Amino acid sequence: MPTTQIPGPTGVPLLGSMFDLKRDPLGTYLGAQREYGDVVRFTAGPPGLRAEFYGVYSPEGAQQVLAGQAANFRKENTFYEEIRQSFGNGLLTSQDADYQRQRRLIQPLFTRRRVDGYAEAIAVETELMVERWVAEPSGTVDAVDEMSRYALRTVARILFGADLEAALDSVRVNFPVINHYVTARAFQPRRIPRSWPTPTNKQAAAAEQALFAVCDTIIAARGASAAEAQDLLGLLAAARDEDGARLDLTELREQVLIFLLAGHETTATSLTFALHLLGHHPEVQRRVRTELDTVFADGHRPTAADYNDLPYLTMVLKEAMRLYPAAPVIGRLAVAECVIGDTVIPAGANVMVAPYVVHRHAGHWKDPEGFDPERFTPEAEAGRHRYAWFPFGGGPRACIGQHFSMLESVLGLAGVLRTFEVEALDAREVPLSHGITLEAAGPVRIRLTRR
Repeated sequence: MPTTQIPGPTGVPLLGSMFDLKRDPLGTYLGAQREYGDVVRFTAGPPGLRAEFYGVYSPEGAQQVLAGQAANFRKENTFYEEIRQSFGNGLLTSQDADYQRQRRLIQPLFTRRRVDGYAEAIAVETELMVERWVAEPSGTVDAVDEMSRYALRTVARILFGADLEAALDSVRVNFPVINHYVTARAFQPRRIPRSWPTPTNKQAAAAEQALFAVCDTIIAARGASAAEAQDLLGLLAAARDEDGARLDLTELREQVLIFLLAGHETTATSLTFALHLLGHHPEVQRRVRTELDTVFADGHRPTAADYNDLPYLTMVLKEAMRLYPAAPVIGRLAVAECVIGDTVIPAGANVMVAPYVVHRHAGHWKDPEGFDPERFTPEAEAGRHRYAWFPFGGGPRACIGQHFSMLESVLGLAGVLRTFEVEALDAREVPLSHGITLEAAGPVRIRLTRR
C-alpha cells in the first residue's frame, strides 16, 4: 500500500537540512539514500521560507520521472526558470509546442552521420591543445582549465567555423558569472527581482548582454550567407520545419547559447575526471595505450571511423561519467500526485532525480565508489537496468548531443594519451561543487610525460 509518510533527514531545528545542503549537497543526497532509501523527503530553510523537495534515487524511479511518466514531470522548477531567464528559451528549457518544434528542427543536425562530420574540428582542437602541452615547460597542467578551454574551443569551432575567435573571450569571461548567478538564485528561499539594481543583478545583466551581443553580431555579420555555411550556425539558420518556417534571430541566438553552455561545460567535466582517474590508475592507462597503439599504428589523425575501434577507452570514459556525471541532479515539478516505488509524491512537488546518487547505488553497483571500466563491457551493460547509468538524462528530454559529447571526449582523450603519460598530482577524492553542471571545486593537476 503506497504511503505518504516519506522518510528523510530532520537536520537542525527550524532550518532542517539547509546547512548540509549548502555545505555538501551531493554528499547529503548520497548519505540520505543510504540511510533512508530510494525516495527521500528534504526540508530546508526557516519557517515561512521553507523549501521541500523529494530525492529519487533508484533506476526505476529515474525511469518513471524521465521517461515512463515524463508528461507529469515538467521543467517548471526554479532552476530551469533561472536558466531560461539568463539563456533564453532554447532546447534545454523550452516545453510543449515550443520544444517539439525546436526538436524537429534541430534533431537532423545531431544524427550520428552529421555528428561524425564534426570529427575534423575535434581533431584540429585536440592537436592545438597537445602542441601547447608539449611546449609547457613545467610539464604540469590544470585539467579543469585545460579541458574547459578545449571543449569550448571545439564547440565554438563547430558552431561558428572561422568566427570562433570572436566568441571565445566573451564566453570564457561571462559564462562563469551567469552560472554562479543562476545557481545562487535557484537555491535562495526568496529571490529579489532581477530588475532591482543590486551589484549582483547588474553584473549578471552585463554578462548576459555581452553574450547576447557577441552572438547577435556573428549572426548579423553572416546575414543571408548564414544559411549557406556548413558550420552548425549555418545549419541552424537553414533548418526548416514542416511549414517551411525558420528559427528567427532571437531563437537562433537562444539555441547557440544553449549549445555553448551544454556543449562545453559537460564535456569538460567528463574529460577532467577521466584524466584524473587515469592518472591514479596506471594499469588502466597502460591498457588504453595498448589499444591506441594498435588503432593508430600508422600514425593517422583520429577520425569518427576510429570511435568504434576504441571500446576500452570508451569504457574508461563511461566509468568516469558514472562517478562524476556532468549533470549530477535533474530537477522536475510533479504536475499531479503520483506513486514512485511505494511512496506518494504530492501534486506540485519538486522532484530531484540524482544520477550522482543512482550511479553509486549499492544495489546496482558492486564497490560503487571504486573505479572499474570493466563495468561497461557489453555483457555488463546488457545485464543492468537502463537507468542505472544515465549521464545524458533519458526519455523524451534526453540530451540531443550525447553522441557528439562521446565522440569529442573519446577522440580528445585518444589525442592526449597517444602523446603523453598522465600522472594525477591531487588526491583521488576531488572536492566537488555543482551549479548548472558538476565541477571540481579547485584545480585538478596532472603531470605530463612525453611518450
